[in-house]
Amino acid sequence: MTGLPDLRQGGHTRKAPTTGLALILAACAQIPPSPQEIEAKKFVPVADHAVVYIVQGAVGPTLAVGLELDDGKQITTWTGTFYRWVVNPGSRRIENTAPLNDSITLQLEAGKLYFVEQWVTGWRGSVTNSRLHQLDEQTGRQMVRTSTLCCSPN
Repeated sequence: MTGLPDLRQGGHTRKAPTTGLALILAACAQIPPSPQEIEAKKFVPVADHAVVYIVQGAVGPTLAVGLELDDGKQITTWTGTFYRWVVNPGSRRIENTAPLNDSITLQLEAGKLYFVEQWVTGWRGSVTNSRLHQLDEQTGRQMVRTSTLCCSPN
């Protein structure tokens, strides 16, 4: 006895296909967070730099949106992802490359954490609106905790 149910057809015995079911269940398993993501979610400030978390909320359709950071980095975020940007203090600009090209300029201080939400809406798989706004620290931390580290800069 193999523990598999017999499926009888025309006098022949077949075993239920469990390999396909196992593959489907394996595809649903969550991938463990990377060491970089675990470290980023500790929210440790950097003494001589500012740390900006840019997070695209997990609500809504899965949409990719490009961002240009004023230090020349370009990143793409997806629904439910975040990026941790360690940067020199001072005036820093983040700009959407999606429709409406919204941007935000932050005055950053060394040793502090900042949180920016990239709010995105779409229709039929296309981005229709993308806005940036600064979050308070409690809300920002919560959004990052429920998101996945997204990307390396281009």
